[in-house]
Amino acid sequence: MFGSKGNKEANIYVVGLNPKSNYKGIFAMKNGIKYVRNEGCEFNVWAPFLNKVAVKIISPEEKVIPMEKDNEGYWKTTIAGITPAMKYFYLLGDEEDRADPASHYQPEGVHGASQVIDHSAFSWSDGNWQGIPLSEMIICELHVGTFTPEGTFEAIIPRLDELRDTGINTIELMPVSQFPGERNWGYDGVYPYAVQNSYGGPEGLKHLVNECHKREILVILDVVYNHLGPEGNYLRDFGPYFTNTYSTPWGEAINFDSAYSKEVRNFFIENAIHWFSHYHVDALRLDAIHAIFDMGAKHFLSELSERVEEFSQKKGRKFSLIAESDLNDSRVVIPRESWGYGIDGVWCDDFHHAIHTLLTGEKRGYYLDFGKIAYMVKSMKEGFVYSGEYSEFRKRNHGNSSKDIPAKQMVVFSQNHDQTGNRMLGERLSTLVSFEALKLAAGIVLLSPYIPLLFMGEEYGRMPHSFTL
Repeated sequence: MFGSKGNKEANIYVVGLNPKSNYKGIFAMKNGIKYVRNEGCEFNVWAPFLNKVAVKIISPEEKVIPMEKDNEGYWKTTIAGITPAMKYFYLLGDEEDRADPASHYQPEGVHGASQVIDHSAFSWSDGNWQGIPLSEMIICELHVGTFTPEGTFEAIIPRLDELRDTGINTIELMPVSQFPGERNWGYDGVYPYAVQNSYGGPEGLKHLVNECHKREILVILDVVYNHLGPEGNYLRDFGPYFTNTYSTPWGEAINFDSAYSKEVRNFFIENAIHWFSHYHVDALRLDAIHAIFDMGAKHFLSELSERVEEFSQKKGRKFSLIAESDLNDSRVVIPRESWGYGIDGVWCDDFHHAIHTLLTGEKRGYYLDFGKIAYMVKSMKEGFVYSGEYSEFRKRNHGNSSKDIPAKQMVVFSQNHDQTGNRMLGERLSTLVSFEALKLAAGIVLLSPYIPLLFMGEEYGRMPHSFTL
């Protein structure tokens, strides 16, 4: 449960939000624990097919507390005497110890126990922060593990003033949900609600966001709702989170439209609200939505945007969703009342491909479809280059028109983590073209009518040769 003033009748304080912030309000959440200071902790976990589930407290002393299942398949119990930093597993049947699928912290990594977090303990100072409109964003995409030698949230903070002085008013963090190991791209995370332990955990992320808001820097967080990574992925032990109907290049597809998908959809929708509410993140970048499969009448993305809009209205300020998609489909940002998904913004890969091929002459892979000045002109005017035309790379017609999408809803770039990291040698553009060509690429991005995004290091021209982890 999210809130700040608590329930007067019960005379309790509901953990999650600071009473001095502008994040007041109570939001019922089905997934995860609801820790109430001085009152105990309610544990909730969805496991519709299991016959027996218990909470296994492992510190400071081990004890097992049975849970009861409701008619939606959620197992629940309330335990008195729980304090922050207590660690726990869910005991499935009588044998398997599993961390909480909605764990907020995995201090010992993906195979270890979950830890109780008191979100009300952090002192936020961003009560007057109202964000930045999409049309005014100048984004720097950064990876926490490689942006600084230390590879932590805390180490980013001394660099914020430098970014701000450069003109950057928005940072976009690559995924920080708990993944195996200490450094990783982040797209193989397996605990969507937990903040990576090696980066600084929940406290570190909150401190970074708070310091960003002090400097009037907006924070976008990259989230992955199309798959989970392989190592430490125990969701299937709890319920039908995955489907064999579809497949993704990275792992099993999420079950957004098959039997029991209602609670799966809710798991990820509540995850979005979790980042906005507990961490004051301003916007989410939705990774590879073309791998989010939903043949239902109301697409998951439409429901997600609806719930985020409701949350924004209750909070009195705008929280945004920005999608990465290779579909060239304007429905992503078309309003829901016009049968679109109502997402606030979308990345425009065609803009990048048009620049890259003109400057480098490369024609491999999807670059086969680009390389003409006319394509750059069209992208500058409309966004998508392929708006229904035949794609030689795909061997089919591709996309629909984006000419009616406002420029303030498209994010453009000459480099990003994918376009750098997916290259065999991880070359930056600076190693592929001359300095004059590099300046031209920067000028096209920054002076376009769209939202500009720079990839970390690009803002001052010091380009590492590779981006590998």
